[in-house]
Amino acid sequence: MSPRTGRPTTDPKKNNTRIRMSDEDVKLLEICCQKTGMSKSDVIRQGIREVYEKVKEK
Repeated sequence: MSPRTGRPTTDPKKNNTRIRMSDEDVKLLEICCQKTGMSKSDVIRQGIREVYEKVKEK
C-alpha cells in the first residue's frame, strides 16, 4: 500500500468536534460563508479566535 497522500501542512488539523446548531445558527453560518467565500470550518475558527481575543484581555 502506498502512504497516505495529500498536501503537506504546517498546521495539521487532527481533532474533530461535533456541535448541535439551531436552524437559525445554520442559516447565519451559511450566509457568512456565502458573503466571505470562507468554508464553514474557517468561519467557526475565526469566530473562536475573535471570542478568545475578547476574553484574554480581561
